[in-house]
Amino acid sequence: MADSNHLYLVDGSSYIFRAYHRLPPLTDPEGTPVGAVYGYTTMLWKLAEDLDKAEGPTHLAVILDAGSTSFRNDIYDLYKANRPPPPEDLVPQFPLIRDATRAFSLPCIEVAGFEADDLIASYARVAQAQGWNVTIVSSDKDLMQLIGESGGARVDMLDTMKNQRIFLDEVAEKFGVGPELVGDVLALMGDSVDNIPGIFGIGPKTATKLIQDHGSLTAALDAAEAMKPSKLRERLIEHRKDAELSRILVTLKEDCDLPVPLDDMKLDGVPPEPLAAFLGKHGFTSLLRRLDSGSGSPSRTTDLNPARAVNAGAMAAPEGSRQPLPEWPAIDLTRYECVQTREALDRWIARAFAARAVAVDTETTSLDAMQAELVGISLSTGPGEACYIPLGHYGSDMFSEKPVQIDRAEALAALQPLLASDAVLKVFQNGKYDLNVLARYGVAVHPIDDTMIISFALDAGRGQEGIGGGHGMDELCGRHLGHTPIPFKELCGTGKKAISFGEVPLDRATCYAAEDAEVTWRLHALLKPRLSIEGGTRVYERVDRPLIPVVAQMERHGIKVDRARLAKLSEEFAGTMAGLEGEIHALAGAPFTIGSPKQLGDVLFDTLGYKGGRKGKSGQYSTDQAILEGLAAQGAEIATKVLEWRQLSKLKSTYTDALQAAINPETGRVHTSYSLVGAQTGRLSSTDPNLQNIPIRTEIGRQIREAFVAEPGHVLLAADYSQIELRLAAHMADVPQLKEAFANGEDIHARTAREMFGEVNRDTRARAKTVNFAILYGISRWGLASRLGIEADEAQAIIDTYFQRFPGIQRYIHETLESVRACGYSETLFGRKTWFPRINAKNQAERQGSERAAINAPIQGTSADIIKRAMVRMQPALADAGLGHVRMLLQVHDELVFELPEGDVAAARPVIERVMAEAALPAVRLDVPLGIEIGAGASWGAAH
Repeated sequence: MADSNHLYLVDGSSYIFRAYHRLPPLTDPEGTPVGAVYGYTTMLWKLAEDLDKAEGPTHLAVILDAGSTSFRNDIYDLYKANRPPPPEDLVPQFPLIRDATRAFSLPCIEVAGFEADDLIASYARVAQAQGWNVTIVSSDKDLMQLIGESGGARVDMLDTMKNQRIFLDEVAEKFGVGPELVGDVLALMGDSVDNIPGIFGIGPKTATKLIQDHGSLTAALDAAEAMKPSKLRERLIEHRKDAELSRILVTLKEDCDLPVPLDDMKLDGVPPEPLAAFLGKHGFTSLLRRLDSGSGSPSRTTDLNPARAVNAGAMAAPEGSRQPLPEWPAIDLTRYECVQTREALDRWIARAFAARAVAVDTETTSLDAMQAELVGISLSTGPGEACYIPLGHYGSDMFSEKPVQIDRAEALAALQPLLASDAVLKVFQNGKYDLNVLARYGVAVHPIDDTMIISFALDAGRGQEGIGGGHGMDELCGRHLGHTPIPFKELCGTGKKAISFGEVPLDRATCYAAEDAEVTWRLHALLKPRLSIEGGTRVYERVDRPLIPVVAQMERHGIKVDRARLAKLSEEFAGTMAGLEGEIHALAGAPFTIGSPKQLGDVLFDTLGYKGGRKGKSGQYSTDQAILEGLAAQGAEIATKVLEWRQLSKLKSTYTDALQAAINPETGRVHTSYSLVGAQTGRLSSTDPNLQNIPIRTEIGRQIREAFVAEPGHVLLAADYSQIELRLAAHMADVPQLKEAFANGEDIHARTAREMFGEVNRDTRARAKTVNFAILYGISRWGLASRLGIEADEAQAIIDTYFQRFPGIQRYIHETLESVRACGYSETLFGRKTWFPRINAKNQAERQGSERAAINAPIQGTSADIIKRAMVRMQPALADAGLGHVRMLLQVHDELVFELPEGDVAAARPVIERVMAEAALPAVRLDVPLGIEIGAGASWGAAH
């Protein structure tokens, strides 16, 4: 312990919201939400551990906000008006968080009418005046106003998110000024989170420069009249009162009455009994075990041997991994039943009807749902209640006896009423696959829930910190149930020695298959209630769940490809590649393997001596696309040729060769597989084969699309949302010029060129088009410079001009990033959350990558939600128009592709256009029209 007094003031309010957003919802044995309480407790515990290992405090207190209003609301009634009310499930946790603090025997201080920051400021100044050192545990930028040294007593900050100490140098690095002027910078910047007005259009850099140049806020405002005419001058003059009001709002009150004397904050140890009782009451058994064992226990604890107070039914909940489980029995593989008689099957069907919900899983011979044979079906009606119905098992060799099984057709006929009954919910994990397998046997299934899709609606993006991860069964099972299911390869092996599931002995097959069904049931019981608690119900029920059977049907439809045309293209590509190869070898002066990055790097940078080569950890030069494009821009002909060769090689292997192999022998069509959880923002992704990355605007891409054809007498119709992301940006950022342009049907890139450059020509329109899209992806000055082939300063000037002409875009970017930094996720207009765990990362590359993604996620995610809503509504609308035979085949980003009789195009076109144009309604009413471009032809290429 230090010889002098050292007071630590913990900003508990910031801990609460960090804890709430870092963990999935948890409930204690009484069913009370405790996710934030658990996170807060572990964070306080970790702080105690860390401080004990370092220079520990002599005194410590936790400071909280007493309520949502303070004296600042009397000064400015709109203060913090933008903040939404706390989540419904967080409200009952506030008093429990106070209980958690007191369980550590720490002072928990709050005063009505004042914010935690004001109490921290008051305690810090009193302690410093008495010669105490003070450390403020927070990442709140407002508190940086308090940092400094007086009379040998120091006030600093500890940012536990970044594990960083903050003193004078760090304040100067962040704000460009000392702590005494931080408030002046903040007053100019404003704060959208707290609704502090500041001066609109003045960001951190401009605010810092103004204070640096003039010495104070008042001096900067006084100097505005003498400035050269500019937007900045106008804003400083026009919004002076806003800045002066903001300066008052950001000023910390340093003379609050102190309800707890400093001496009462002395750390004399953490008695274990109250802490053990609190942990036991709320089912935090993993922490209680640490306390019992003395492992990782809170600092300065005397006698770590409390009486056990564990609720027998509560399960451990390791930090950030899973929620406490209900009082379920452990998964027991010996309890499962292998159903081999009709009598047993009927008994399970009756049990499922009585349960009103049943988890279902299929076992098959292949991952390809369009060619897989059904081997068996498993059911689960609750924990410990599961069975496996073998339907297609056979011996491991020709001499083995086929096991006793119910006839497949008979079993499916018996199961059909259950699987189609509206009275029983069928629960799947990745149910789209099972729906397609069963549909090929004539079995319809509805209604359904899907634990994979529920998980995605709740935790998309969280996996970057291990909180959410992927959404496959094994990952979800480990994360939420703390259980590892039987690995598939344990039954069937891998490689050449792999066997079909039909060869697996029934006892082992039953354990594996029934376990999957029970795991699915348990995951559904845990995850489904979270939807309503976390606000995920709307997007799951209105967008994602109804989309599952729609996408499954699209996959079954598939699309016809012209094998002869593909073969001809492959031959042409091979010939062109051979020619390019000869030219590249001639330029290199010797033959080499173009597809070898090592050989290519050696040729470019050692043999030919081009500049800009950089070696990675492997010791070889990087030859990625950016490197080659840079060399090509410098006039390196060989780099241009290699880029052409690479593109042809990729298109040949990925499309013209692979598509021929992907033709289903039974249907003669290609059946892609769509993932509903493949893209973090909610977009569908396509695999096996991927039909979404065919180049759109190149001649080669057009040739490949020409190979996708309609059946005789039919045509393909392509309906594409026109510039939907720009339209959504105009609405979400509230940009009058762009909204007006879209409403009037103007060329949006020409309008942008006119606004930015004052004229419209081929060059300015092309630049405007690049900027329009690049800005929405949070592009940097260097990124834009690279795309436009200009210097970084010129690119920055273009970005600045863009924000001046369209300030709504800059405001949208700023407010989006502030929101994501505060709560950890972005939201679409339909409520879809995308999590960004690295948004506050210390690593600059990680942080900036998250920031770029966070800027675009609400726009791209809303676009994805809209086309999904259109897909769900499309078939009913076509059926109502007497066009039920029109088939939706593909979804490629913003485009839908249909197949229909040639004579029905005129009738189908307005129906498709109307459904797509009105897809956002009634949930969201946009300020801009959704434009749809429609074309039809004998091939996909001709439809564009």
